[in-house]
Amino acid sequence: MDPNTLKALQGAAGGGGYSGDLAVAHDTSPYISVYPWSGSGFGTKYSNPSTLPTHSGWSGVAFSPDGADLAIAHASSPRISVYPWSSGFGTKYANPSTLPSGNGTYAAFSPDGADLAVSHATSPYITAYPWSSGFGTKYANPSTLPSAMGTTVAWSPDGADIAVSDDGGPRINVYPWSSGFGTKYSDPSSAIPGGGYSCAFSPDGADIAVGHDGNTWLSVFPWSSGFGTKYANPATLPSGYCYSVTWSPDGADIVAGSVNSPYVHAYPWSSGFGTKYSDPSTLPAGAGLGVAFTPDGADLAVAHGNSPYISVYPWTSGTGFGTKYSNPSTLPTGYGRAVAFSPAA
Repeated sequence: MDPNTLKALQGAAGGGGYSGDLAVAHDTSPYISVYPWSGSGFGTKYSNPSTLPTHSGWSGVAFSPDGADLAIAHASSPRISVYPWSSGFGTKYANPSTLPSGNGTYAAFSPDGADLAVSHATSPYITAYPWSSGFGTKYANPSTLPSAMGTTVAWSPDGADIAVSDDGGPRINVYPWSSGFGTKYSDPSSAIPGGGYSCAFSPDGADIAVGHDGNTWLSVFPWSSGFGTKYANPATLPSGYCYSVTWSPDGADIVAGSVNSPYVHAYPWSSGFGTKYSDPSTLPAGAGLGVAFTPDGADLAVAHGNSPYISVYPWTSGTGFGTKYSNPSTLPTGYGRAVAFSPAA
């Protein structure tokens, strides 16, 4: 049986072959909840870390590429907390010697796991560290800073570029990366309306998406060591500003979480937007603040603003959303702000 047929059957049956963990950052203590995940849905929630994050997880939770560490960006000092992860939380790593300078909004490991970047609310808006089972000495700030609060950070798949969305202008900032920030690339020629709230590179690195708070809410550009001409907007726009955006692992679909119902919007992607997929039959219960696919692309999670705070759906490219999985037996305790799956074993 060819892989695409197998994947379609897995999606129709409710999930794929992935088995790992699902982490949700939320806005009340313990601020992070992690569950085992398999094709049958949520397992029993793992115990909370012995040292909790100090405040709400804003938008950022991330597993390292090898799955051995779990980072959460949060409001209040130290603004970034990282834990060893092995089917449960280990003892929190020591804080970096130089903390991010404002509330942490997002965290992302580089594709090789050698660096960890944090976007945050005050200048310089982006901070990056070497990472090797602990923080190294902070890298120098980029020579041209983002112009306002850094809202998300994303690495290109090859690790050669790092992107930071901001809620001022130009809304997206991209820098070459080689053990530090290079000279910022030129801004896109098409101005992005409204503040940038999310960004993501496509899995092949050929495109970059930006979710923002001005009509048309979602903008995508070709990327090749610089911005190409913005792709045409989707025929059916998202319903409001996009807090989150992600691509399916095969790059065939793009999904954005938005502030207004139906809260999640999914489109086929092939050098441009296809016809929007039908909304899920059971909508997320509030603003879609975080979206993530399982590594095999068979399931799609949405962290959102009202109980149950996390919703997961089977996903089949070309078909779209399946029937929502049952809620976890122990729900996150507040607004789901970000979601991440651990890497495939």
